[in-house]
Amino acid sequence: MAKQVLVTDEGLKKLEAELEELKSVKRKEIADKIKVALSFGDLSENSEYDEAKNEQAIVEARIATLEQMLKNVKVLDEADLSSDMVHVGSRVKVYDMEFEEEVLYQVVGSTESDPVQGKISDESPVGKALLGHKAGDIVEVETPSGSAKYEILELVR
Repeated sequence: MAKQVLVTDEGLKKLEAELEELKSVKRKEIADKIKVALSFGDLSENSEYDEAKNEQAIVEARIATLEQMLKNVKVLDEADLSSDMVHVGSRVKVYDMEFEEEVLYQVVGSTESDPVQGKISDESPVGKALLGHKAGDIVEVETPSGSAKYEILELVR
């Protein structure tokens, strides 16, 4: 059985938009590139054709991946989620004890992960460690760069 993909409503919209873009815009652009490359004649020395075919393969693989994800997607309904414990979809303000700073994270499914935006995967060391804890808890995390400690200050609505 395929792994269930957890996403927020926003994450689902992004996946659907990407799939629509690939199917309606990218496929046509690549088909046009292939048509132009074919008009150049001899395919054995036609780098434009090879490049377009490679691009087509990449796009088709991404479309297949997205379609598979969307078949197994579970959208998190924030109304159903507990507001006192960290779960996928939670926004959590933590105090990083090593760097002595407050950080705001949102724990998301791995497909939505974007650390620069503060969105950490539920499968990442920090995300996994925060799950199931509540405000006031101190969580110790083994990360690739060593051990880290976070105090959960609050769950933000």
